[in-house]
Amino acid sequence: MIDQIYRKAVLTVSGQKFVEDLVRSRGWGMAQRFVAGEDANSAIRAVQELEKDGILGNLDLLGEFVASPEKANEFAQKVLHLLDEAHGAGITPYVSVKLSSVGQGQTVDGEDLGLTNARRIIGKAKEYGGFVCLDMEDHPRVDVTLAQFRTLVGEFGNAHVGTVLQSYLYRSEADRDSLDDLRPNLRIVKGAYLEPETVAMPDKADVDAGYRRLVYAQMKAGNYVNVATHDESIIEDVKHFVLAHGIERDRFEFQMLYGIRRDLQKELASQGYRVRAYIPYGRDWYPYFSRRIAERPANVMFVLRGMLKG
Repeated sequence: MIDQIYRKAVLTVSGQKFVEDLVRSRGWGMAQRFVAGEDANSAIRAVQELEKDGILGNLDLLGEFVASPEKANEFAQKVLHLLDEAHGAGITPYVSVKLSSVGQGQTVDGEDLGLTNARRIIGKAKEYGGFVCLDMEDHPRVDVTLAQFRTLVGEFGNAHVGTVLQSYLYRSEADRDSLDDLRPNLRIVKGAYLEPETVAMPDKADVDAGYRRLVYAQMKAGNYVNVATHDESIIEDVKHFVLAHGIERDRFEFQMLYGIRRDLQKELASQGYRVRAYIPYGRDWYPYFSRRIAERPANVMFVLRGMLKG
């Protein structure tokens, strides 16, 4: 409950325009701890650096809730450019995309623009042998995102497109069960949006227990699972679970955030586990940065110290 109160307080404060303006004007140096840069080349260099330690990359051009079809198409074009640039640099492209950033909810020529642009992006990724993860956003978008995910898996297959489930949502276990016929590739996260207690668990212990259940159920079903957490107790439990159930290491991977616990990422990679870092980049870094700050009190102190130095 304390974690929920803390997160709510930070996200509420960070949503104030004067706070955003202040952090945007003085906070880029601090944001670089969590964000690889403002352009595709910076992100690709970050992947190449991580690959030296046996860590893979998941590239994410930051941006959400794009308001016009023109902006949505412009954003989609930037993601397509990223795929080309990654391929050109010898990297098998793996990207995350928020469907709201490419037009979800906007109808053009009788079809949801988010779905249209997702097809373009996944088609390009498939050309290069790559993968697109459809990021999950706040709870009002879950139904449409899962419906579009089902459509896209039907068209491109589960080897090239996956999505995300958030363990703090009460609905997520039922959602996972409903997707089993797709043999889906799922990224399991705890959840970082400010959600009402009517839809999201307020207690950390419940969120953690739900996280384990989602990962274990996905593994038992024989589906690929991305264990996206820095929680070492969960990581150790997953290691024991896969040993006890004879699950091969090519059926899952650990995913962590860029700039957080690089030591743990390297350690897991050295132990022979597949490890992938989620590498955000782009000029629209503030919402992402706010959610990272809301995750733990130490991150707030990091920001305050940086701003006092500025």
